[in-house]
Amino acid sequence: MLCQKKIIVTYKTFNIMKVNEIMANLEAKHPGENEYLQAVREVLETIEEEYNKHPEFEAAKIVERIVEPDRIFTFRVTWVDDKGQVQTNLGYRVQFNAALGAYKGGLRFHPKVNVSMLKFLGFEQIFKNSLTNLPLGGGKGGADFDPVGKSDAEIMRFCQAFMYELWRNIGPDQDSPAGDVGVGGREIGYLYGAYKKLAREHSTGALTGKSYGWGGSLIRPEATGFGAIYYVERMVKQQGDKMEGKRIALSGFGNVAWGAATKAVELGAKVVAISGPDGVCEIPDGITKEMIDYMLDMRASNRNKVEDMATKFPGKAKFTAGKKAWIVKCDIAMPCAFQNELAEEDAKMLLANGVKYVAEVSNMGCQPAAIAAIQAAKVPFGPGKAVNAGGVATSGLEICQNAGHINWTAPEVDQKLHKIMNDIYDMCVEHGKMADGTINYVKGANIAGFMRVAKAMVAQGII
Repeated sequence: MLCQKKIIVTYKTFNIMKVNEIMANLEAKHPGENEYLQAVREVLETIEEEYNKHPEFEAAKIVERIVEPDRIFTFRVTWVDDKGQVQTNLGYRVQFNAALGAYKGGLRFHPKVNVSMLKFLGFEQIFKNSLTNLPLGGGKGGADFDPVGKSDAEIMRFCQAFMYELWRNIGPDQDSPAGDVGVGGREIGYLYGAYKKLAREHSTGALTGKSYGWGGSLIRPEATGFGAIYYVERMVKQQGDKMEGKRIALSGFGNVAWGAATKAVELGAKVVAISGPDGVCEIPDGITKEMIDYMLDMRASNRNKVEDMATKFPGKAKFTAGKKAWIVKCDIAMPCAFQNELAEEDAKMLLANGVKYVAEVSNMGCQPAAIAAIQAAKVPFGPGKAVNAGGVATSGLEICQNAGHINWTAPEVDQKLHKIMNDIYDMCVEHGKMADGTINYVKGANIAGFMRVAKAMVAQGII
């Protein structure tokens, strides 16, 4: 009995994560990387209790290892604009963790792209990819290039110059980038064309999000939005409620919001708001198929103005400059645009207007204080790493199709996507059940995603 007592004491003393101590060390090593530090803190705080049940994690220093990327590539991207002027941007690829498989994560082209942003996105990607149960590691990349206002020829030249620097470090079994903010089907086409020329490889999953007909998967453009709605549908059903008739506010009007609007309308919900950097378009009677189709034209125009919807459909859409989608009364709020876009004051406005569900579709779309306010009000809140996992899940399915030199039908891909999202939801519920009967989806997603990666890291040794 005395020996047993001594072992228990040793176990408890040895195996303990101290979040504040870990964060203090990280902040000292990486000062000013606010998005990255925010993402790490959120994960560590929610997994701490579960982590401390596993002495093998502490012995292998899993947390200290998982919060640092395996490697970061930084490179100059030099290209020539339509006026013949030489332009220079910075490109990046963060290969964060490969315990579960080849690195996987999107490329973001936006003037605010920096190392902190990409480290936060790459860190989140580790656990998002883990939730899909596919063999995918976590990574992210991009450049401080602004595609807004650029011609197709300029975007092509930039993409080719970007790929000249990156191609040796990617491949279907090494690292498979996809699209993200500022990188859609057009950009993936130019990037993939350059990769094929340089690597002399064809029909591979070296990049995903390709167009159907030359390696792409059906449903991929819609996948993130479709998957988000599938997840939200389960949140709604969990409350004994239904999607039909629900009023949904979306931020953004790119591929993600377009996919979400498409599936929401299919399920009988009403999308009553979309937004952009210039303001919000309120659509009181709900978005129509014609308006959803026009969202693709808005994205392709490079104008980045949601006001175009109101101009195209006067009387059906009302534009308000400088405002967010959250001013519109809704049952479901779904930020689909950028990190930290939904602030505490936005959350309070949504709550005052009777919002019933909030689900991040953008990565870390809500600020910590906003999440706290929503959860304190007992409003179900879905975190981005779970809600938006449909995009990377379908990218993984695209890699499978490329490897087998086959194409699945749209219903086949959609069925697989739906199952993956249902499985993710079930994992979040399993690990997120609280004593009062509510579900902390943030905690559930973080624990479920972390455990699979941590166990793989322990099994594979100290590398």
